[in-house]
Amino acid sequence: MSWSAADIPDQRGRVAVVTGANGGLGFATARALAAKGAHVVLTARDGERGAAALDRLGDASAECVELDLGSLESVARAAERILGAHPRVDLFIANAGVMATPQGRTVDGFETQLGVNHLGHWALTAHLLPALVRAPAARVVTVTSNAQHSGRPLNAKERRYDPFRAYDDSKLANRHFAQGLDRRFRAAGLPARALTAHPGATRSGLAVHLTGRGLRSGLLPRLANRYGMSPERGALSQLRAATDPDAEGGTMYGPRWFMGGPPVRRRLIRPGADEAIRVLWEISRRLTGLDVDVASVRA
Repeated sequence: MSWSAADIPDQRGRVAVVTGANGGLGFATARALAAKGAHVVLTARDGERGAAALDRLGDASAECVELDLGSLESVARAAERILGAHPRVDLFIANAGVMATPQGRTVDGFETQLGVNHLGHWALTAHLLPALVRAPAARVVTVTSNAQHSGRPLNAKERRYDPFRAYDDSKLANRHFAQGLDRRFRAAGLPARALTAHPGATRSGLAVHLTGRGLRSGLLPRLANRYGMSPERGALSQLRAATDPDAEGGTMYGPRWFMGGPPVRRRLIRPGADEAIRVLWEISRRLTGLDVDVASVRA
């Protein structure tokens, strides 16, 4: 039987934070959770677009928080606002991201795709960790991509920039982060879990800044726009990872047929990644000055 939004359990009394919730997959995720009774915190880099998304939710229990994942200062401000209103966060869906952008740097000097896709979410997780630990059984879902299979583990070396390689690397970092976080939750004896999800080919608007040459920058986006799933269908993988009571921590959900279809548990390729996760923690901590240290929060 195919899993659909109708299978999302009752979310009343739960607080869900969704990044990049002003459109695409993020908005579809926020709307589905709100429809099941969750109070949804939509984050958006553009305050006006976030407010417009909030209006589209109608009478749902929701709020909008301005958040630029490319700025550690903005991340800290957003987290302070969220924590001030919500001492407990039940669901955190790290959905926002950029894809194959021209070479650039974030406010803090990080390569744009690594900074937005991974380091910004790392920082937000670090700030929200106390609220996640207070929840009865929090879920942290990081949205990755099939591009992770071409990614290289994070390391300290500066590489010649290629927009798609940088994207692939950031998406593998997303998966390694989720695996590492779930291990730390378990080691601390917490019921919280971390998972990853990928949406497959979805008409989400992610490729709006797409640059580069070759097949991936030309044919693939056109195929996705023509044959890809709607954001509502593409969001089902992250929704299942976030809400299915049977979804196990440390796993990944994605479309049954690689790029399309109902959400199912997908096999992790290169599943161990012990050294890659250790290095990711070390570099992320050093670059941001923030630590995702579950043990200390637990204590």
